[in-house]
Amino acid sequence: MDTLQVIFLALIQGLTEFLPISSSAHLILPSQLLGWSDQGLSFDVAVNTGSLFAVVIYFRHDIVTLTKSWFGSLGGTQSQESKLAWWIILATIPAVIVGFTAKDFIETHFRNTLVIAITTIVFGLLLWVADRMSKAQLNEFQMGWKKALLIGFAQALALIPGTSRSGATMTAALMLGLTREAAARFSFLMSIPVSFGAAILVTKDLLESPASIDYQALGLGIVVSFIAAYVCIHYFLKFISQIGMTPFVIYRLLLGGVLLAMLYL
Repeated sequence: MDTLQVIFLALIQGLTEFLPISSSAHLILPSQLLGWSDQGLSFDVAVNTGSLFAVVIYFRHDIVTLTKSWFGSLGGTQSQESKLAWWIILATIPAVIVGFTAKDFIETHFRNTLVIAITTIVFGLLLWVADRMSKAQLNEFQMGWKKALLIGFAQALALIPGTSRSGATMTAALMLGLTREAAARFSFLMSIPVSFGAAILVTKDLLESPASIDYQALGLGIVVSFIAAYVCIHYFLKFISQIGMTPFVIYRLLLGGVLLAMLYL
């Protein structure tokens, strides 16, 4: 890949990873519209690692507090932070199970433009319904383990390309009565263990692959993806209570329509 291609793809991944608009849908567009070849496994690892670094650094204080509180709970000291830490762990379990048992099936049968177009539209509409109907009363410390587990199932469902991990989890959280800010924060925090685990698995595949690696492109991809994701997280959390989910719903409907047009026109 040339430098422009690396920067463009890394920006797309970093900006769309945490917005409810589906990064997988966006990453297929450059190859479809510009005729670019597949960026390869090593580049996917790099840009996802950049996004992971961004969310970890942005929530570093929360992560330290949650980790300390979680260890404290093992000794019998309970707090709202320790409960949230347990709920994040619980919400991670469905995605881990589905990822291990259905990953190959999903990649074989669902990783195509038609599926991505349909899921982009359908889950965009669900996000709109959830945002309009949400009671928006609970913060992330008030949800309880049952709601956390249901949001975890939504995260597992998002393994289907085009669904959007952040979109599915925020949709579920809004339906369960969380505020927009709380839905976003919990979605971002619960992305960390899943993204970390996925990075390890994909890195393992990469190390076992005989393909050559362009370390300069990977380094640039990590940096650009990190910056884009960090900025995206900051401004999304800052403005989500004011703008709501409607702009993202409209964008998803337009994107799904473009993908369908690419297929049938």
